[in-house]
Amino acid sequence: MTQTHNSPRIDLNADLGESYGTYRIGDDAAMLDIVTSANVACGFHAGDALTLQRTCAAAAERGVVIGAHVGYNHLAGFGRWAIDMPSPELTADVLYQLGALDGLCRVAGTKIRYVKPHGALYNTAAVDERQAEAVVDAVLAYDKDLVLMGLAGSVLVATAQAAGLRTVQEAFADRAYTPAGQLVSRREPGALLHDAPTVAARMVRLVTERSIEAVDGTDVALVADSICTHGDSPGAVDLARAVKAALVEAGVTIAPFVDEDQR
Repeated sequence: MTQTHNSPRIDLNADLGESYGTYRIGDDAAMLDIVTSANVACGFHAGDALTLQRTCAAAAERGVVIGAHVGYNHLAGFGRWAIDMPSPELTADVLYQLGALDGLCRVAGTKIRYVKPHGALYNTAAVDERQAEAVVDAVLAYDKDLVLMGLAGSVLVATAQAAGLRTVQEAFADRAYTPAGQLVSRREPGALLHDAPTVAARMVRLVTERSIEAVDGTDVALVADSICTHGDSPGAVDLARAVKAALVEAGVTIAPFVDEDQR
């Protein structure tokens, strides 16, 4: 279907740069040919320095917008174990990660344009005002022009907006939702979605009707500016391709949320 200037628009993002040493996670090169924004790990939950440098360079070559995927400093748990950190320590950890990734971006001729928490930090900041404020404080201290990406309708997004930051609300292609609009815990059965045609149809409905089906069969109103496919999920590349193809076929414009002159 032909896209028009009045057609719905959505950004596609993926979590990348998560390989570490000899361990390879996901196919970053293939995903970078699909997505318009890349959430690049910062070394705390995943990603060694060389992996991050190469990922930033590959994204820059393709014109993909780079975001700092900041998380708890816990490689063993892949950043997916919640940590009740004091606010000053959490703010400092986020600042450290922003500086590290931005340095690698600058070497590649680009810079970070947005910040997205990872894993347990993402989920905690979505509902915990104190940790949300700690993340927002770090972004404000580092660069007020950075965009904050968070779960649609979350405490983190509301906190960032109240602080004057531009926000991008995100939905997940490969995750199930509760009736309250939260992500189903990875510990629960059915939390991860793998059937590409089903996921693609869900995302078309999300963008065109602003609604998604929850695990109990009810419909949840959801407005999102970006759709994420986890780069480490089984079949992630095929899933992302199917989502993109279905959206384009439905007349949706696929484009980053950062303007051309800001990239």
